Formats: sequence, structure tokens, C-alpha cells
Amino acid sequence: MGRFDNIHPELSCEQARIILASSPDQLDSQSDFYMAAAHLINCPCKESHHSLINFLSLQGSEQAISIAKRKAVEVLARLQVSEAVPEIGKCLWSDDVYLVENSVWALQKLCCSSPVLIEKMIALMSDDRQSTRVLIQALTQLKVTAASASIFPFQEDQRPGVKGAAIAAISVLEGRQDRISEVGDHLLLPNQMDRQCAIQDLIDAGAFGMINQIVRSPVSPVFRMRALRSLVFNAGPEIDFLGQADMILLDNPTSLHLVHKYDDFPCIEFLVGELFSTDFSRCYLALTSLVDCNSTELWAVLEEVWRDRAWNDYGAHYFIIRLLGLRFDWPDFALQVIKSLLDETVSNLRPQFQKSRAAAIVSMSGLFPKKFLASANDLIRPVETPVWECRYVTWLALERLFSAGNELSMSWLDFPLSELNETDEFVRLRAQKFQLCSKAG
Repeated sequence: MGRFDNIHPELSCEQARIILASSPDQLDSQSDFYMAAAHLINCPCKESHHSLINFLSLQGSEQAISIAKRKAVEVLARLQVSEAVPEIGKCLWSDDVYLVENSVWALQKLCCSSPVLIEKMIALMSDDRQSTRVLIQALTQLKVTAASASIFPFQEDQRPGVKGAAIAAISVLEGRQDRISEVGDHLLLPNQMDRQCAIQDLIDAGAFGMINQIVRSPVSPVFRMRALRSLVFNAGPEIDFLGQADMILLDNPTSLHLVHKYDDFPCIEFLVGELFSTDFSRCYLALTSLVDCNSTELWAVLEEVWRDRAWNDYGAHYFIIRLLGLRFDWPDFALQVIKSLLDETVSNLRPQFQKSRAAAIVSMSGLFPKKFLASANDLIRPVETPVWECRYVTWLALERLFSAGNELSMSWLDFPLSELNETDEFVRLRAQKFQLCSKAG
């Protein structure tokens, strides 16, 4: 189950199944079908499986039915209900292109091997209404070599997302890597969605040789880290994957290749406003300028923006938390507020703010090392801190403090790592590196 799945905790599994078995005119709200289908991800049992499968056969063109069917298909795939393949497969003939798209994705997740359904997916690539990218990805993941001839021409497609998926597909299905560098070029395209697609294409192609370029692409660190964790263990020893993970989680904009630039130096208000952009390249560009602004003037703007709206905008929230740790010259009168803000963020368990938690740990360790060290013992423990990124940056911050000349107690330098039962390979290796570096130093 994902972090955002149980958004209707007051709804029981049985109530959700009853809703899906109702007719549209019995609904209290047009969104009830969707709500019920989405909730059943939390109810993995035969009754839920059958309820979702039966709902797919419900007739009707109402939007309430259409959007709920799309969700039902997704949930069946996530629950790995293989018996749903025939009913999901029927959706490939639907006039609802979004239902078709979700069904293609679901059939790939369920490892569909039906010749009829695979043939239909290949045929759908010639339909301009359909999501060609999703079809190519699904056929590639299903290792349908017979699809190569149909996929091959899409390597020349003008849409970067389709072209990249096709190049990755031919790489996988035919073992040809000669055009992978073209996908690497997509990492710096102006459109953020194209950059994100390029990262997924390189993951799909197993292009571990592109890791250095991926970690410098100006997209969310979530995408870059997903690629690193997917590709790194197939890479050779020449890839410093801990160094790459450090770079991603420290997320200093100077380590990235930005795709935008300013003609003139903007005012502070504009730069702070850019932290709300949905394009991470613009956010990172603003950060590079904000670190050079007058800190007193900057704090006045940040405090007001934080109070008005940034506290609840998870994108701007992340970048402001990161900005706080990139400077060490904040005015004295602001430090107590900054400390409280960082402390609250470290403790924030809301799912959408988990990226900010790791950033807050890094910022806290730099600005308030004593406060950080007082919390570190809990932050390295999987039970108290389930988010692996938070545990990782805690060990990273400890190493950075030690390297900067801060005295750490022997309890840290000789900490018995076996007591932690750490299962994440990245965290375990980061902790071991800290202890090796501290003893060597």
C-alpha cells in the first residue's frame, strides 16, 4: 500500500464493495464509485477482487462509471489479481482512451500472455488516439519481440516521450544500444515531463552508463533517486553510487545542469515566487540566485510567504527548507523561528512532505548541529524513522559534521550497526562509510 492510499479511513471494505454493486441512481455522490474502487486497495481479499472485476462489466457511459473503471483496473493490477486479465483485456476495445491506457498498463503489471490481447496492443499503436508511449512500454516490459517491427519507426517520432520509449524498447527487445545517447539528450529538454520520461526510458533500457547524466538532470530528486536505485547494482565499480546518492539528497542546485536562465537578476519576491513553480528547473534556478541575496531582506519575504501559503505547498515547502540549509548568514532574530520550522518539518509525518523531512535534517545539521545530534539516535532507527532517505541523510550529516572538525562522541564512532537491523542497502552502506571515514580520520 502506498503513502496516499488510505484517504477514506472512515469507509469500511464492505461499504466500498456495496457501493460498487449499486446502480448509478443509488449513489449519494457521482464520485462514490471512484472512491469505493480506490479504497479497495486497502482490502486485499477475494471479495474485493470479485467486486472490482464485476464492476468492469457495468454498462453505462456516465462519467462516474468511466473514471471509476479506470481506477478499478489500476487497483486490480496493484493487487496482482491475475484472474482479472480477461475482463481487463475487454477494456482494450473501449472508446474511453484513458481506460484503454490504464488497461494496457494493468495488463503489463499482470504479465499478460494472451496472444489475442498482445496482438490488440500492437494494433493499438497505429491508433493516433491512444497513448503510444504506454503501449510501447507495456510491450517492452512483456518482452514481446514480435512488436519490434511496429515499434521501430517510432524512434523517429517528434514527441520526445514516444521517441525515447521506442529507443529504449529496441534496446531491450533487440539488444541495440546505439541510440541510447539520444535519450540522454532528453534529460535537458525544456519541458519537465520530457525530462522525467527520459529518466524512465533510461531505467527501462538498463542504461547504467547514463547515471552521471541522470543525477544532474533538473527534475525532482525522487525521479533521480529512483533511477539510481534501479540502475546502480548492475553498474560497475567505477560508479560511485554513494556519492551520487549524496548529491541527489543534498540537492545543491550547483550540481545540476539547469535548462533555464535569467536575462537580468530578478527581485527577491519574484525569485521566491519561482519556488512554487511546477518545473523544478525553474525552482533550482531561483535557488542559485537566492543564496546570493541579502539574507535579512530575503528572510522578511520568506517569513511572509511561508505564513501565507508555503507551509502547505509541498513543492515550495521543500525548496524553502532546502534554501534555509544553503545559507549560514541568516539574521540572529530569525534563527529561533528557523530552528522551530526545521524541527516541525523533521517531525512532519504527512506523506507529501517526506521529501522535506530529509531536507530539514540536512539543514538542521548544518545550522543547528547540537539540535541535530540530540535527535540523530532516533533518526537512524528504522522503527522510529521508516523513510529510508531520512536515515540515509542522518548518517551523511554525521559524516559531514565529523569531516568539518566537529567532535562526535565515541558512541557514534563505534555505534554497533548490527543493532539497527537496517534492511536498506543504501543506508547500511552509508552508515558503514561514515564509520570507516571517522576511524580513518
